[in-house]
Amino acid sequence: MTSSLAEISLDQLSIDTLRLLAVDTVEKAKSGHPGAPLGCAPIAYLLFHKLMKHNPAHAKWADRDRFVLSNGHASALLYSTLFLSGYDVTLDDLKSFRQWGSRTPGHPERGDTDGVEVTTGPLGQGLAMAVGMAIAEKHLAAVYNRPGFDVVNHHTFALLGDGDLMEGVSHEAAALAGTLGLGKLVFLYDDNQISLDGPTSLSYTDDALKRFEAYHWHVQRVADGNDIAGIEAAIEAAKAETGRPSIIAIRTIIGYGSPKAGSNKSHGEPLGAADVAATKKFLGFPEEQSFYVPADALTNWRQAQKRGAEFESAWKALFAGYAAAFPEQAAEFERTQKGELKAGWEKAIPSFAPDKPQATRNAGGAIMNAIAEQVPELFGGAADLTSSTKTIFKPGATFHEDPAGRNVFFGVREFGMCAAVNGMAAHGGLIPFGSTFFVFSDYAKSAIRLAALMQVHSLFVFTHDSIALGEDGPTHQPVEQLLGLRAIPGLTDFRPADANETAAAWRLALERKGPSFFALTRQNLPVLDPAAHDVFGGVSKGAYVIEDAANPQVVLLGAGSELWPALEAAKLLAAEGIRARVVSFPSWRVFEEQTAAYKASVLLPGVPKVAIEAGSTLGWWKYVGLDGDVVGLDRFGASAPGPKAMAELGFGAESIAARAKKLVK
Repeated sequence: MTSSLAEISLDQLSIDTLRLLAVDTVEKAKSGHPGAPLGCAPIAYLLFHKLMKHNPAHAKWADRDRFVLSNGHASALLYSTLFLSGYDVTLDDLKSFRQWGSRTPGHPERGDTDGVEVTTGPLGQGLAMAVGMAIAEKHLAAVYNRPGFDVVNHHTFALLGDGDLMEGVSHEAAALAGTLGLGKLVFLYDDNQISLDGPTSLSYTDDALKRFEAYHWHVQRVADGNDIAGIEAAIEAAKAETGRPSIIAIRTIIGYGSPKAGSNKSHGEPLGAADVAATKKFLGFPEEQSFYVPADALTNWRQAQKRGAEFESAWKALFAGYAAAFPEQAAEFERTQKGELKAGWEKAIPSFAPDKPQATRNAGGAIMNAIAEQVPELFGGAADLTSSTKTIFKPGATFHEDPAGRNVFFGVREFGMCAAVNGMAAHGGLIPFGSTFFVFSDYAKSAIRLAALMQVHSLFVFTHDSIALGEDGPTHQPVEQLLGLRAIPGLTDFRPADANETAAAWRLALERKGPSFFALTRQNLPVLDPAAHDVFGGVSKGAYVIEDAANPQVVLLGAGSELWPALEAAKLLAAEGIRARVVSFPSWRVFEEQTAAYKASVLLPGVPKVAIEAGSTLGWWKYVGLDGDVVGLDRFGASAPGPKAMAELGFGAESIAARAKKLVK
């Protein structure tokens, strides 16, 4: 126990100030996690006060070091650190922790709090996004740096806990990082041996560092989480290791200084008034004073502002010289950092003639390659499926072999891939994408959800989008995935009906800035005649009329590949004297953004409607109404050639026409 603040070193005073600010933040909210902040405060202090390159006055400076709090439940630690360092976070923000409208929500949220890089909470994803950030740094450095001008030169740090390493996505991301040799990635592992349920020995007995050694990481241990010199030396050694990512296991004491130290009782709930007072007494702070910040500690912490201004000023001078020597590269760097597309880039998008059917996955690959030169920031790959999803630049180097290359081989790691894509998008300077079969989007659902929550510009390219993929059968045939992803707020869906709608979808996905997904076909489809249809104009409205009749008696809503049997059904109906309108419906999200008048002009209120899509019928009823019909799929598919599966499960033109006839009075 320290008898007075005067006897505490300035470093220790600053660390303990951070500890108790976090404790008071949780205590006032009557909700939160005080244990990790008490244990990890020395790590946060060393990073933000001394070892990271950052500028509190400009949280989005391009060449800053990135910090990710993967164990996001320790958010009070991060918010208190940001306040003390001089970011735009106030004591009042700490006092409103976890409250309605607060800038300090229960877990870190990108966009809510100055200095927060990514949204974390679901364990494991923060470290996976950190891997994506390190990929982005390595690629951009290879693309833009020139001798004497390392304009991209920063590290990515992630603080993580036992729970992060238990999650499967940690294995995916860490293995990928080792394979890619991400030498500027540093994991700081809060090795406190306590989980929410109790000692980690109940469920987690891994030797984590041996695992990371097997992943080709540089590994270190620090035996005492209060050993400031030891932690600093380990971080410096990690920064000096340029060929491999690094992890440092730091043995901390959860709830350090409190009566609940070393216990899961300090993990997920406030300490309580008596224990808060006891903790302050142990650390030598006034027991009755909340949110107390000693002047010397604040002055010491705020040195980060002076250092940050010097860091950024030096970089700006370097960049000025770079711009003089390499004006084209500098202009492109600045443009991509702003998230702006090159003027006129869309002219490179191909138009497809209606002379040869093709799968929308093939069209997507052709579009990517056609725009590659005009959108150099487009970057990514597939989960071991590039030959199937067609998401590869040709010719194009592989990132693993040449960091300037744009093709990333993610391996069979759908969740890790999509989380890393989010990290790349959050980093800035890239428009990243990841690709796999649509049914495997389930593996990555949580990452796709976080992309929408953060509103980062992540693109997810899913192919083999329905039962029409055929013989692989129900395990590979998506049914409910469309509905599940369409239900995510802020995520744009694109299920184009042909090659030209696919081109329009790619243009919109690049222009819209937020996250989007594509659901593309394996099977060949006819191609809409661009001379007869304003395809881009239609897709940019989400749904549009493809074929019409005077005074329609029924409206057929065809989504994706099911537009084509809808058109055939309209011909059959016409032969029987029934007038049908056919609507292509490539995007629910985009359609919902249109005016009520436009929606009505397409859907024709009062006219019966049939929606046709080889997926769950749920959701379509909002468009067809209770007096309409949905030709969909509320069962799993079947192993059979695609056309046979589609016909047997009700997607033939004759079946659609018969159901439409029942609605016509």
